[in-house]
Amino acid sequence: MADLLTLADRLYTGAEPVTRDKLFAWSGELVEVADDTAFVAAFSNVAAIATAEGLVLADTSSWFAAAGVHASLQRWRDVRLDTAVFTHGHTDHCFGVEHYEERARTKGWLAPRVVAHEAITARFDRYRETAGYNGIINQRQFQLAAPTFPTEFRYPDETFRDRVDLTVGGETIECHHARGETDDHVWLWVPARRVLCTGDLFIWASPNCGNPQKVQRYAIEWAQALRVMADLDAEILLPGHGLPILGADRIRTALTDSARLLEHLHTETIRMMNEGATLDAIIQAVHAPADLLDRPYLGPIYDEPEFVIRNVWRLFGGWYDGDPSHLKPPSTAAFATEIASLAGGAHALAMRASSLAAAGDLRLAAQLVELAAQAEPADATVHGVRADVYRQRVAAEASVMAQGVFAWAAAESERHRSGSGAGSGDSHDG
Repeated sequence: MADLLTLADRLYTGAEPVTRDKLFAWSGELVEVADDTAFVAAFSNVAAIATAEGLVLADTSSWFAAAGVHASLQRWRDVRLDTAVFTHGHTDHCFGVEHYEERARTKGWLAPRVVAHEAITARFDRYRETAGYNGIINQRQFQLAAPTFPTEFRYPDETFRDRVDLTVGGETIECHHARGETDDHVWLWVPARRVLCTGDLFIWASPNCGNPQKVQRYAIEWAQALRVMADLDAEILLPGHGLPILGADRIRTALTDSARLLEHLHTETIRMMNEGATLDAIIQAVHAPADLLDRPYLGPIYDEPEFVIRNVWRLFGGWYDGDPSHLKPPSTAAFATEIASLAGGAHALAMRASSLAAAGDLRLAAQLVELAAQAEPADATVHGVRADVYRQRVAAEASVMAQGVFAWAAAESERHRSGSGAGSGDSHDG
């Protein structure tokens, strides 16, 4: 069990490189981080506080890992679950309550309660309405064989707006709301144990505050919450993803660095917006401080700062990006056909894209090959170039967000080239 904490220490100090497989494994391994306090590593983690009246959990994990998490916790303490607090409504954090409810029925225990922020109910309602779209997002982002997304959710028994203090078995668990990755986010503080459960407000990576395929995120409020947490002098930090951090100095530094990163992106984006800059100009000018991205817990391995800038713009500026040609543009197919005609045909665009990719300009290469494929959507040669360009983009990217979209595009063109056509959820044609 200590191996998990040893790995966490080595990653924090830089003795071992931080990689996604080390942080986001689905192992279900449990480690006791303090007396009657446990952490289960399961891609989306679960923190457990054992009290005289039963367990209090921060999250219950995902629909694909919750059964293993329940089994690990049962081996650790075969006692009733008193309260599960959902840190937010993302589907990798709030599934599996039924395992604890079934155990309670079997043992004759009182059923557990679920506590969450009040906005989670609207989230679940929205998820049910847009299950198809969210399934396609998951398929694209994680390269799944088919769209995958649940349609049934465990709604909370109790909700709150700003803060609620729970008392279970003589223990006080503070639940605080803070908009950040989601509008329904909650972080937990157990003052007697100096245990902080951050949910996804800290995930051992550059904050997931820009996700291009998901709804609005809130950079500056997220940073404010991180600074409040940093001031608590917690001794144990249990994150929603990644591994525990032990020690007040380490925790304060990690949270403060994360806040600084978000504050910089927010402040610089707003400054340039106030000066009348377009979104494109801001993206070219604003960059995350390199010293922060070099921290072992802030690498852009899932989301990335460029996407955070776009989310700040979306929150404060709307969808118009400052380019008047984008306000009411022609269809992408019409625009691509005209550009291809000017360039001498779709093949000419594709060949130019191939040359640019070979020279290392993958951004421009992708733009040109996309126009070529829009102009000639059935051309196998064009799709061959498109697949190659996007495979190169996958290899050049660090974040899951970018890799997922580019890998999807490459596979899409591979299907076109082989004659099988576009699959479910393909967004390239039309």
